[in-house]
Amino acid sequence: MRTHEVLNQPPPLPDIDLYATDPILPEAVAREGAGWASSLLSEYGTRVGSAEVAEWGFLANENPPKLKTHDRFGHRVDQVEFHPAWHSLMEMSIGAGLHSIAYEHEEGGHVARAALSYIDGQVEQGHGCPISMTSSVLASLRHQPDLAAEWEPRILSRVYDPRFLPAPDKDGVLMGMGLTEKQGGSDVRSNTSQAQPSDGAFRVTGHKWFVSAPICDAFLVLAQAPGGLSCFLLPRFAPDGTVNEFHIQRLKDKLGNRSNASSEVEFENAWAQLVGEEGRGVRTIVEMINGTRLDCTIWSAAIMRQAITNAAHHLAHRSAFGALLLDKPLMQAVLADLEVETEAATLMMIRVAGAFDRADADPLEAALKRVLTPVAKYWVTKRCTAVVQEALECLGGGGYVEESIMPRLFRESPLNAIWEGSGNVIALDLLRALSREPGAREAIFSLLDSARGADRRLDGAIDELDATLSRLDDPDREARRLIEQTALVIQGALAVQYGSSQLADVYCATRLGGDWGHLFGTIPSHLAVDDLVESALPS
Repeated sequence: MRTHEVLNQPPPLPDIDLYATDPILPEAVAREGAGWASSLLSEYGTRVGSAEVAEWGFLANENPPKLKTHDRFGHRVDQVEFHPAWHSLMEMSIGAGLHSIAYEHEEGGHVARAALSYIDGQVEQGHGCPISMTSSVLASLRHQPDLAAEWEPRILSRVYDPRFLPAPDKDGVLMGMGLTEKQGGSDVRSNTSQAQPSDGAFRVTGHKWFVSAPICDAFLVLAQAPGGLSCFLLPRFAPDGTVNEFHIQRLKDKLGNRSNASSEVEFENAWAQLVGEEGRGVRTIVEMINGTRLDCTIWSAAIMRQAITNAAHHLAHRSAFGALLLDKPLMQAVLADLEVETEAATLMMIRVAGAFDRADADPLEAALKRVLTPVAKYWVTKRCTAVVQEALECLGGGGYVEESIMPRLFRESPLNAIWEGSGNVIALDLLRALSREPGAREAIFSLLDSARGADRRLDGAIDELDATLSRLDDPDREARRLIEQTALVIQGALAVQYGSSQLADVYCATRLGGDWGHLFGTIPSHLAVDDLVESALPS
């Protein structure tokens, strides 16, 4: 029909290098010690930023995994079937070393991995779950050197091997985790799963309410041993090559993260090995959890960046009321505000990754790692949904339909705030770190004091945080206020030290100086935002 000529619609996003075109990532990566990874990051950024990989993300989510509990003869098999696009994403990510690069380089390994994961997370995040756990498991598994020596070569292999076989017969393995149970949730010390000694190992009987990626080859799980709550390595196959008693009851029907299989699992006298000291299970597994909490921060920053990229691309090609939307002053205020939030999140997640790299050799960085991990996880993951919602609105009705990526990003956006400890758990963890970690408070102010003198609003916010920490009347009740205040001041310090002049000025004026409304787009008119708007555009 002649009336059906398509006008005033943006073209598809072009293939872009998600690393080189990022306004803040390359400089942050170099500053935090991973400049050596620039070429491989650009190569991966180009691959992930292609239309082909974007299509894999859509297909993997439109065709979610299916549980196969039995074969056609009635034998229990407990396997999960995925769309080929999922396997393509896994092969790409494992091949790039998203799970292993942190252990392959003494300097900047975690920073390089954070950048890779940030790039990867912009196209699809469900497949990142097993990769995150596979990377983070070694910090806990090394509490048991004999197990680490046995499993580590296959954990760090860059071969994606999806075959359902005993681990010794595979070229590479994936590692998962099972903590929460129906009756306890985050209160893992109330777990009822039981582990009984058996011929130098243990037999575990019980259930897990959330086991993400049940396709993994082995899992760290918590269970009650005779000596108390303990951590165990529970493989899918027992040492004699038989399938372990690991029964997948159902897959979760989730709001988002649809491409990933999250499941309820029952153990029935399943063979497992102790990791770490008996009765010290939480202390053992928390090191794995800290790694996955960093990933929650990384992935939320990635979602924010992808949402803004799509919004800015739309605004740069869509006209209304006689001009491009991008040229409208009010829309510029919205886009600049979203860009400020995303750049601040990116600076924070890379700084935390740098602390992971330096923690073993530097007590100050170890303390920063301990306190910055919950602060970043709490704040960035919670800001993510607000950013995606506003970015989606920039596209209008077109952003509300599934053909755009925006509904998927919106559904995905709350996940990282819930996974590995929801808000209250994380806020209380900061209190625990401040009270128990030697030098924790000093580490925070060492970071903040290095930024003093550059902006009076930041200086005032640092003084206010110091006063807050000195006068907490009811710490448990005030934990959220404290962690929010800490996050804002730390982001402000990073913006002042490492961001553009516009980022620093707008951040300090709005987030710290109080010259802001309640929603995005309320930046006062006297603040320049043109560079921030330009930074949001995909190159």
